[in-house]
Amino acid sequence: MGGVTSRVLVPFRGEGAGVGELTWGQQSVWQNMQRTGATMNIGDTTVLPAGTSMDDIVATLRFIVGRHQALRTRLRFVPGGQPHQVVSGSGEVALEVVDVPPGGDADAAAEQLRCRYEVTPFDYADEWPVRMGVVRRAGELTHVVVLYCHLAVDGFGIDALVRDLVHLDRSTGRATAPVAGLTPLELAARQRTRTALRQSEKSLRYWENLLRAIPVQRLGTSADPRQPRFWNLTFRSPAMRLAMQAIAHRTRCGVGYVLLAAYSVALARRTGRSPSVAQLLVNNRFRPGCADSASQLAQLSLCVIDVADVTFDEAVARTWTAATNAYLHGYFDTLAFYDLLAGIGRERGEIEIACIVNDRRDQRGAQPLGPPPTREQLRAALPLTTSWWARKMDTFDATLNVTVDSVPGAVELSVCADTGRLGPAEIEGLAVEMEAVTVEAAFDAAVPTGVRAAAGATSA
Repeated sequence: MGGVTSRVLVPFRGEGAGVGELTWGQQSVWQNMQRTGATMNIGDTTVLPAGTSMDDIVATLRFIVGRHQALRTRLRFVPGGQPHQVVSGSGEVALEVVDVPPGGDADAAAEQLRCRYEVTPFDYADEWPVRMGVVRRAGELTHVVVLYCHLAVDGFGIDALVRDLVHLDRSTGRATAPVAGLTPLELAARQRTRTALRQSEKSLRYWENLLRAIPVQRLGTSADPRQPRFWNLTFRSPAMRLAMQAIAHRTRCGVGYVLLAAYSVALARRTGRSPSVAQLLVNNRFRPGCADSASQLAQLSLCVIDVADVTFDEAVARTWTAATNAYLHGYFDTLAFYDLLAGIGRERGEIEIACIVNDRRDQRGAQPLGPPPTREQLRAALPLTTSWWARKMDTFDATLNVTVDSVPGAVELSVCADTGRLGPAEIEGLAVEMEAVTVEAAFDAAVPTGVRAAAGATSA
């Protein structure tokens, strides 16, 4: 691992410079980082094709930074106020080069670099919001590691950056088409217009009604707190994938909604509390000018699902309604939302909503649906479930976070929680319960959720 690290300074120049307020998506990330101390840096490692040259990597870095204002944006701090975003028209960005000796472990060197990029906070006032490094072994480039400051881009913004690389003319280094999508400064200006503020006010009224209706406390106190405080379980289930397909075919709802219903029922079973609450990631890319915007547009939106005294199929239908409302109201002034949350909290007590469900397979729950399975296929898949403990961290951006990914032949849950609220056995129990919920309902539309309404409770 390790190796010798050097740096290449890559000059860039791009159109557009200026100062503006943070966008609502940037506000959300900034507030979470300040509240939790988590870096929230995002990105990944890519194995490079044989023959990739240093000139190729330099050209790519120069292109994406010069091309996209988000990657030329830093913060200006205002005493007593919110930071502003500052877009520069030119500068130099560093490309790190990690040289490992012949026969050295390039994979390990790349992972070490990725981990350093991920856990080290950006210098928001002075550092460009992209870190790129390559691993070189015996003169050959083997890996490129790229991580971004989450204030600059969300996952969908990274996708936009990657799609835009087709417009890089490798022979000249120039762009072959205009930049698509709104820039961060344009977004910030749009969000101060009367139309956008009316949208925000509508969303905030919707949130207020929910926040006044849901139970204040979601999770209990763990009898098994650990250090580091946050534990992450990876749970891979072929059976859950098949069961969700069966339910999706029967209910005609996307498997994303089936998954969210399974989370809601499992959480209600484990905690004895309904409705279940989750914050969903809303990409906001369906708004005009946003589909190809390289920026931070995603916001967390509250989803409240009452799963008591109904069948699982009915819970799926309720989930569709609740999630659709969350998506429609997921574009709002984040600072105004936090003011609202604090005000209601002073009346009712602190309202616990830091439970996130992030289905990364498809934001709107409409990923391609496989054929309905047979009972024999489901039974055969049940013994194939595997799980293991992944990262253990001192800080995290949620009390409970369930991230969903697709892997060949299975659905993969990443369940991370504060062990002071859910101990390791309870974290594992939640994942197991999500699988059990879907398997129970796979071939029976009348299966009840098994959740009873509390005495005197009303639906949210």
